[in-house]
Amino acid sequence: MEQKNLTELTDQELLQEAKKRKSAAIANAVLIGFLAGIVFYSVIKNSWGFFTLIPLFLAYKLINNSKYDNKEIEALLKERNLK
Repeated sequence: MEQKNLTELTDQELLQEAKKRKSAAIANAVLIGFLAGIVFYSVIKNSWGFFTLIPLFLAYKLINNSKYDNKEIEALLKERNLK
């Protein structure tokens, strides 16, 4: 299944995408906080090494793993007077 462009989405699909992005952002924030806690604990226990870099890499991937830009979604919602 191909991914649609944001401008091709209907109003209902755009609202659902905005809702999904909001819940995904909350879940990502929780996971990033958990991974940051692992790194902090690892550094405090003087075990800076390869296993400390794994949570940092995963947090980086979570931060940069976005399908659409939030600003673009908000602009389309405002343009269509949906929110």
